[in-house]
Amino acid sequence: MENESDRAGISSIGRPYMGDPYLLTPGPLTTAYSVREKMLRDWGSWDSDFREMTRQLRSGILSLIGDSKDEFDCVPMQGSGTFAVEAMLGSLLPRESKTLVLSNGAYGQRTVQTLARIGRDHVVIDKGDYLPPRGHEVLDAIEKDPAITHVVVVHCETSSGILNPIDEISETTYSMGRKLLIDSMSAFGALPLEMDNIRCEAFVSSANKCIEGVPGFGFIVARKSALEAAKDNCHSLSLDVHDQWVVMEKTGQWRYTPPTHVVAAFLEALEQHCQEGGIAARGARYTKNRDVLVDGMRRLGFETLLTEHWLSPIIVTFFNPADPAFSFDRFYQLMKESGFIIYPGKLTVVDSFRIGCIGQMDEHVMREVVLATESALKKMGVASAQPPQSALSERRKLAA
Repeated sequence: MENESDRAGISSIGRPYMGDPYLLTPGPLTTAYSVREKMLRDWGSWDSDFREMTRQLRSGILSLIGDSKDEFDCVPMQGSGTFAVEAMLGSLLPRESKTLVLSNGAYGQRTVQTLARIGRDHVVIDKGDYLPPRGHEVLDAIEKDPAITHVVVVHCETSSGILNPIDEISETTYSMGRKLLIDSMSAFGALPLEMDNIRCEAFVSSANKCIEGVPGFGFIVARKSALEAAKDNCHSLSLDVHDQWVVMEKTGQWRYTPPTHVVAAFLEALEQHCQEGGIAARGARYTKNRDVLVDGMRRLGFETLLTEHWLSPIIVTFFNPADPAFSFDRFYQLMKESGFIIYPGKLTVVDSFRIGCIGQMDEHVMREVVLATESALKKMGVASAQPPQSALSERRKLAA
């Protein structure tokens, strides 16, 4: 007689339910069956049981941030990660502030778009697709423009997969008497971000990233002093982090209808995160996923966008093959038929695609990804996965 795990089609690492494809993306991602199962019950948003769930959510996140001085609090916010990023920027940046945005991909550019839309003064260091912003560039920018009050950086820029050096950026920012906000959307939960070690005013992430929950809310982790100072800053009623925080502190409730099922799933995901061994263990699994993937793809002839030093364990960008037989649309469909949903590229200079390393999967799955890729190339008649020489030349030039 088959047991429940056999019926659900899962293994210890969480095979997709009933043959669902693996989501090789930076979120939404493949989740454990037990996480999805928690969404089968309805919850009353004003009920004491759900208020307790909200309390557990906030305290669970705070337990991961290494805040020995109890200087930070967690404010969940309805919506996707971009909602939470806008909430952080609109609430914690005073209306008279001027922000230095460190951009090296689509999500840095989205920060720029957000600041323009909400009317916050800003300047940009744009590093393109290949390179991280560095501390000395922050120093130079502030020396040239003393009106800068804040710096914003993306922890892991998933349009390329680059891991930005937030430690040196933080050190430089505060050495100049400025304040740092971090978009850690795709990094928090797998990469260390301890407030005792890296100074910032706030960072933001969401439920459906490295904690391995499902989409529906993000969360802002901010200094209590920054939250107190944010009163009347926000351009938006629904995205006001200060007001959300005040109401949660007073009543334990969300101001407006919360994503109850998503919160229930997130608490299960947090428990699994703890059982796995926390941030260090999850980061180690994702790193192994990346290493197996990159090694296998390189053996097939693919090249990574980034040099070894800047590869993150979150998502990897590969150049499209130069072979005229390669079609990304056909490649995508063949990978989907093999049970893998991949991501198109988001670069401005060269054609590429991305494969995520996060979610409920391990190195054995990544080996299957490589085999599926090899099969897809054969079906398309692609003789070589090598990228155009112009792409490699551009990478060498910018990395020099």
